[in-house]
Amino acid sequence: MKIQIGSDHAGFGLKTLIAGFLSKAGHKVSDSGAGSASVPVDYPDFAAAVARAVASGKAERGIVICGSGVGACITANKFKGVRAAICHDTYSARQGVEHDDMNVLCLGARIIGEEPAKEITAAFLGAKFSGEERHLRRLNKVKKYEGENFK
Repeated sequence: MKIQIGSDHAGFGLKTLIAGFLSKAGHKVSDSGAGSASVPVDYPDFAAAVARAVASGKAERGIVICGSGVGACITANKFKGVRAAICHDTYSARQGVEHDDMNVLCLGARIIGEEPAKEITAAFLGAKFSGEERHLRRLNKVKKYEGENFK
């Protein structure tokens, strides 16, 4: 699977670990940065790069990592066609794909450890959207709301 991954400085270490884990599992991993943990950078820049890759079809799924996962998730969800969620357990990572067609996983590097992060990532990538009528109906509503503008 083609995976786009990115992080800010707070998520750099976990991003590096997850990218290696994915490569060893046979996935094609593209890294949107950051390039270091020592230089503070802004999470929206990296979350946006991952979201654009997923929204454009360049990547099948994305993973964004920041300190809490919150800022990266908020940013990624601003892009049409992106369905991002913070998952710090395997059930949410799997169910988010199966029921909601989640395509971007958000992780908080300051929240979870390395082994749980690998397990969560594996659950996310191993899951497939169910396509069940009720899930399609709900997904279509989400897509409809995505285009609405409120002023």
